[in-house]
Amino acid sequence: MSIFPTKVLLATDGSREAQLAATTAADLANSTNSELHVVHVGELRPTFLAQTEVEPAEHEREAQRQLDEEVRRVEEAGGTVKEAHLRLGQADEEIVDLAHSLGIGLIVMGSRGRGRLRRALMGSVSESVVRHAHCPVTIVRE
Repeated sequence: MSIFPTKVLLATDGSREAQLAATTAADLANSTNSELHVVHVGELRPTFLAQTEVEPAEHEREAQRQLDEEVRRVEEAGGTVKEAHLRLGQADEEIVDLAHSLGIGLIVMGSRGRGRLRRALMGSVSESVVRHAHCPVTIVRE
């Protein structure tokens, strides 16, 4: 039995920190001969806002565009993406659920580096994933 994961999940939001995490995830997957999966969670807004703001379909198209862009970056960095996953909803819950359902051995994600006050008020996706994931989580910082 190997101590290395057989499946790595890169959770990305398109931020600068996520780009660093993408490079890290690609390197880890390559060096351990692991599958690399990429997930992007798009924002899911209540349908009652659809009349006054951007339509839900537009949110999904934008989320898909960001996912496609991240897959392209990973491949440019020398990684091979086994599968890309688009989810809509609350990011931390979707990442943990997907990792569990795929049998992921390691989650890699960036840290947005919010200050203490914003983190206390809004929460931290990476912090929640670390708390709830069934596997190790690597948080990549600048």
